[in-house]
Amino acid sequence: MKNVQPGVLRPVSLRQRAAAAAMGIAAIGAAAPALAQQAQPAEDGEVQLETLKIEDKAADVNPYTQKGAPYKARVSGDDRRVKPLAETPATITVLTQTQLQESGRSDLRTVLASQPGITLGTGENGNAFGDRYIIRGQEMKSDVFVDGLRDPGLQSRETFAIEQLEITKGPSATFAGRGASGGSVNAITKQASTDYSFNAVDLTVGNADAVRATVDSNLALSDKLAVRANLLFNSEYLPERGEARRRRFGAALALKGQISDSVTASLDYYHLTVRDRQDLGQAIANVTAGGQPYYDIPAYTQKADFQNASVNVVTGKLRIEPFDGFVIENAARYGRIDNGYLNTAITRFTRGASDPVAPGAVDYRISASRAGWQKIEFFADRLNILGEFETGGLKHDLVAGVEFTTYNVQNRFGQLTTTQGAAATTAVASGYSYAITGAYNCINGTGTALNAYCVTDGKGNLLANSASLLGRTSLVRNTDPATIWQVQTLGGYVMDSIDVADWLNVSGGARFDAFDYRLLTNTFSVNGTAAGPRYDYNDVLWGFNAGVTLKPRSNGTVYFAWSTAADINGGESDIGTNCGYGGLCSVVDPVTGQVVYSAKPERSNNFELGTKWELFDSRLLLTAALFQTVKRDVMEGLSADSYSINGGLNSGKFRVRGVELGLAGNLTERLSGQISASFATSRVLESLNPGLLAPQLAAGATNVGKRLANFANNGVDAQLRYQLTDRLAIGGNVTWKSEMYGGQPDTAAAYVTTVGSAYFGQYSIRIPAYATFGGFISYKVNNHLTVRVNGLNLGDKLYYTAAYRSGGFAYLGDRRSVKVTLSGKF
Repeated sequence: MKNVQPGVLRPVSLRQRAAAAAMGIAAIGAAAPALAQQAQPAEDGEVQLETLKIEDKAADVNPYTQKGAPYKARVSGDDRRVKPLAETPATITVLTQTQLQESGRSDLRTVLASQPGITLGTGENGNAFGDRYIIRGQEMKSDVFVDGLRDPGLQSRETFAIEQLEITKGPSATFAGRGASGGSVNAITKQASTDYSFNAVDLTVGNADAVRATVDSNLALSDKLAVRANLLFNSEYLPERGEARRRRFGAALALKGQISDSVTASLDYYHLTVRDRQDLGQAIANVTAGGQPYYDIPAYTQKADFQNASVNVVTGKLRIEPFDGFVIENAARYGRIDNGYLNTAITRFTRGASDPVAPGAVDYRISASRAGWQKIEFFADRLNILGEFETGGLKHDLVAGVEFTTYNVQNRFGQLTTTQGAAATTAVASGYSYAITGAYNCINGTGTALNAYCVTDGKGNLLANSASLLGRTSLVRNTDPATIWQVQTLGGYVMDSIDVADWLNVSGGARFDAFDYRLLTNTFSVNGTAAGPRYDYNDVLWGFNAGVTLKPRSNGTVYFAWSTAADINGGESDIGTNCGYGGLCSVVDPVTGQVVYSAKPERSNNFELGTKWELFDSRLLLTAALFQTVKRDVMEGLSADSYSINGGLNSGKFRVRGVELGLAGNLTERLSGQISASFATSRVLESLNPGLLAPQLAAGATNVGKRLANFANNGVDAQLRYQLTDRLAIGGNVTWKSEMYGGQPDTAAAYVTTVGSAYFGQYSIRIPAYATFGGFISYKVNNHLTVRVNGLNLGDKLYYTAAYRSGGFAYLGDRRSVKVTLSGKF
């Protein structure tokens, strides 16, 4: 068995992208059992360094980070990003495994919600099937990727198997394909390595009955075969939110084998079981009713509520290096995801005059239950060819690829009764049915009989049985789908990065995506279905990017970049023909009476002027960029006016412009940090003002000039870490978001349109600005054991991360949490 060579540094090339670059190799080698052995003579083309002496047997093994700076990623985990991040003409924020662990955040939703430029979205049932994100004001719930391949549909996602999280700001069609109009998120997973063996076990306990355990174990069976296993158990209640909880079980298994000197194969399996209960939070009053949140709304999640998921994904990869500077990669992935949810909503009301407990009291009652399920089956295959070569003194890094994907998504969801004595039946459009055995306890309206479920006693005191008022039993899953959404896509792309001189690089790329779209909707009869309308269309999308990078000094770049992206009509898989939420938009032609559903793609263009500088032996990266993103041909909901006036469904246009700032790495030998900041403005430039009537338009109501909904213009997220002694480190983090306004993504924030109102034209639902603070203390007991204490939202701030356009519910950020983690490495 060949010993791992510590301190061997090879030139950065395509041959080393699988294990990242040379700086990371030395750190990886630190975890090898053979570390203390004398290094062997260098092979041709290698630079022999002194043997490294690292006391910690299980050093940071992220192969993409800068040596000695675990908060700073040196390269992307996506091989198509051929240049180091410091030389890539794009805004890419990378959160490394170490930074994520020390932040104390483990749920991907919590991680992304803290990032500037990213906010959470809402739907009519909440985020029923999983997390929904908005980036630079644009919907991106289908633009989450894993190792460069799209992770379709809404899901609840975890970080236990993530090496680093890469957030690209701005359109990126050449990499992502359809969608990604505001940006994308790419999770780089932990892979098996033959370079080292290690075991890491973390056990976390905290308030709100929090328990989390993870195992990360890599075993180099030989110099050609390795396996890695990551395991997860997580159970916690949301602090101060009653029965709302997060409960997950996960496993990520990876196998890597070197078949020959030029061929490497890997096989990965990922599983996640989710048993959460969703919290729809509180509510925010319309500006006409004071515009303030209703702070007195108690926790009301029911014990029978659930947000469940089962995720199973298998990925196989083959990498062939037939000769130096040339690589062929193929990645194939098959996955199945099964989601289900049942949630409960409440509303503010005044108890009836005949109420036997608290007549006339302002209270909260259960107003609705919604339930649904979703099945996703997908296959993706991507072939990449990467080449390094020179022509006429120009050095090329060429990437060419072909990608085929097929997605099949089945949904069924809707509103359920909250009527006392209701029996379970499949004769409803909802995804589930149940029987209600609980008794009414209050009166709504003018009647004299109990007719509602109140969660308090009318004096603000939560009832003892408030989490089980409905007495739901006999849960039935209604198995016939309401919609079947299918998309097949064949894409191809070519990208080249050309070093014209030591100080000048030009890059560019083009991609096409030919897709075949099919949507089948159903109408329901008792215990059966009848086929409803079927929608079919196909089109070809084109995406481009170009950049010019100047290198005035060896450690700094200045760049100008342009990129595009496109969203298709009906591109969101979870909502069928609900146009206002990203579903298929269609109108009836007033002349022919035919349904018209084809529309031009929504197209985004981004211009960016930026600079990046590496300091302190490349251990610190500073970035700044001015950007402007314009999205045109926006579909503004179901608008017959748009069709009759424009001959199509695309009538909107908006702009987001601003500045992005970033810092990652070591500021001194003892101080490290990761800071991201975004300061932007958004504005609707064109709109047909769908839904506004002539008197409202005459009074001056218009979407034009309004800011985008559910988008915080300004935000900062910062984390600093200071090494007090060789054993003791302290750190802190702060997240700040400016105010935003409720509404639908990609459209103007909702505003008052009542003619004659004193609030006419003002934004309806204001989500207040907020700032939260956290901290951590880490103590290294010995080379095998570290103790870390994390506190998040230490000020116990009550804050809101998103609001439905009516203000009927608003998501709450997590309240104060304190957790203790024991980390064992051996």
